[in-house]
Amino acid sequence: MMPHPRNRTGLFGSNQDGIAAVEFAMLLPIMITLFFGVVETSMALLCRADVSKMASTAADLISQANAPATSDIANAYAATGVLLYPYYDPSVAGSAKPSIRITSVVDDGSGAVGKDHLTGTVAWTCTQSGSGVLSPAIAVGQPVTLPQPLMTDGGSLIIAEVAYDYQSPTTQLLATSMNFTNNFYTKPRRVLQIPSPTGGCPP
Repeated sequence: MMPHPRNRTGLFGSNQDGIAAVEFAMLLPIMITLFFGVVETSMALLCRADVSKMASTAADLISQANAPATSDIANAYAATGVLLYPYYDPSVAGSAKPSIRITSVVDDGSGAVGKDHLTGTVAWTCTQSGSGVLSPAIAVGQPVTLPQPLMTDGGSLIIAEVAYDYQSPTTQLLATSMNFTNNFYTKPRRVLQIPSPTGGCPP
């Protein structure tokens, strides 16, 4: 016997076949967005941490030298760049390398005697040009104001700066590039002032 029309309406209303598929289709775009958001944000944070390690590594390597040569600066660039793998891989054509600037700032005599002070003068600087933007520009003889009273009488500081233009490999949420930068200050380990590299800066 055929059910009464009212009963058929009730059966149709209570039929829940396919509801799970509809709910999944509605949630899928949100789930995909969350997935790419977590992946891209995590990769960007890891790259940002690598840039920080690069700056401290470059400064530490040069601060151990008595009188660096051109090859020492080039080796510092190369060793520092390794830390950025897999974002930067020199064996891959077109892989954008980081910008690295290593600078020696010496005491300019303007501070109070016997106290650490905030100022110095650029004695020499070497830069590896890359994808990142290092700002501001600096030149030999330029006065420098330090973030803390780090300069000692007759001493110097090595400042390493790194900049990398990070681009997400998926570009689903982070569609634009981000200029990650970091700098690190350290004092020479063996001499008061490290002279400019013998042979000049690497080309």
